[in-house]
Amino acid sequence: MASLIVDANYRFIAASQEVNARVTQRQQALAMYVSILVGLLAAVVALRPGAGSATAAPVEWLVLAFPIASICFAFLNYKAERAITNLRTFMSELERLDDMHARLPSYNTDPRWSQGANHARRFHDYAVAVFVAGGNALGLGAARVIHPLRFAEMPAFIWVAGVLGLAAFVLVWLTPRWSYSPV
Repeated sequence: MASLIVDANYRFIAASQEVNARVTQRQQALAMYVSILVGLLAAVVALRPGAGSATAAPVEWLVLAFPIASICFAFLNYKAERAITNLRTFMSELERLDDMHARLPSYNTDPRWSQGANHARRFHDYAVAVFVAGGNALGLGAARVIHPLRFAEMPAFIWVAGVLGLAAFVLVWLTPRWSYSPV
């Protein structure tokens, strides 16, 4: 039995380290997404029409990058959440070996601990949703105001970008539904 506990301990440590790596990846994805949004917004502003060429820059294609970046970020956020959920489920099973969860505090098995952590993590989810909604609204709004003639000629670009941005928002808003919850 001692060998079983030692093996389980090593597996638990490895899974715990993997959870930390996934949380770090999720934070890096958020930082990368914010950087991309700022870069895209700078490009929209930099391509504003000059005195003689009101329609020179094809910014309608650039506005599609806002929701595309948001959708990619939403997928990465979802992937990280699913990986964390899977790892925490595995860790919970290890905590329950030989009914150890009844004798020792069990972070992943006892709802007192895991639900508190999940509630605190919701603030990450709220930040993600605000960045996706705000980033798309700011980018598309700035493009429409700075380049009104381009979007008057081709309004479908704003509509398509808006629908894609909304889809990304819905995905990040729903991602917490797939978070870990103890059995």
